[in-house]
Amino acid sequence: MIDFYYWPTPNGWKISIALEEMGLAYHLLPINIGRGEQFEPAFSKISPSHRMPAIVDHDPGDAGDPLCLAESGAILLYLADKTGRFLSSTPRSRHQAIQWLMWQMSQLGPMLGQNGHFSLYATEKIPYAIARYRHEVLRLFGELNRRLLDREYICDEYSIVDMACWPWVLTYKSQDIDLSEFPEVRRWYDQFKGKSKEAALRVGHDVHGVVGATLSARAAADGVRRMLAYWEVLLRPAEVESQAP
Repeated sequence: MIDFYYWPTPNGWKISIALEEMGLAYHLLPINIGRGEQFEPAFSKISPSHRMPAIVDHDPGDAGDPLCLAESGAILLYLADKTGRFLSSTPRSRHQAIQWLMWQMSQLGPMLGQNGHFSLYATEKIPYAIARYRHEVLRLFGELNRRLLDREYICDEYSIVDMACWPWVLTYKSQDIDLSEFPEVRRWYDQFKGKSKEAALRVGHDVHGVVGATLSARAAADGVRRMLAYWEVLLRPAEVESQAP
């Protein structure tokens, strides 16, 4: 069983997608980052940098103690190795996939995160920062578009790279990105939008799709859903109001 410390953010969605796709049993444990739960001492023992997602694998396969892992890219690599799925075993293809996973971790995610922060949430609007990160985001969407010109997925086959990139591309509307300018990204993105059982990414962009692989995960998902409803109705408006100039 895997304990999955989660909150519905792009980095959290990466792992929920992977766990569902790989059919791994997990227990979903919400970490409300809006309330600072990531800084609680118990969680810091699992994630020293106070970041979610994180996992604790109680059956790591080496007969050792439970394995704690943070950082979404490291978790994806671990889960792919654990299951032997969604990461090629061929050295050339494997290293290319890791390259694109690192691209998401070091470029696509951070640049979209900074663009969203300065464009949407910063109390002080800094034109230089807004222009810089928007330029970077559009550059990266262009790079991804070129990568997808002659392929269905980012690498040779559907992999943890698609699972890592899709939740961040999902934010395009809130970040005011016109996907019609990136037709290959649009095509790639659209194939994962469905929430049917047959969809490649069964866990979509909201917590309602996180049903888990166990009864405990489904029960936890109901709890997360209630917390999110509370946040949307009561906490988020207050947060936005407090940030208003």
